[in-house]
Amino acid sequence: MIVYALHCACGHDFDQWFDNMADYDTKKAAGIPCPSCGGTEVAKAIMAPRVGKSKPAPAPACAPGGCGGGGCPMMM
Repeated sequence: MIVYALHCACGHDFDQWFDNMADYDTKKAAGIPCPSCGGTEVAKAIMAPRVGKSKPAPAPACAPGGCGGGGCPMMM
């Protein structure tokens, strides 16, 4: 499933779910009614992608003999 932000010719914005991109194309050809005015002249609005937060990189592993110099937090 995919959600698209749509914009009608009258200036109304609304979201609608589709099974996939081909489902959107099929329904657009048949006419997707705007829930506010009923107009079927709609187009995809510009959308910002949803990007997940990145996880911090793991700390590097200590050398077999320890990090040396007492700076290793794992040795405390």
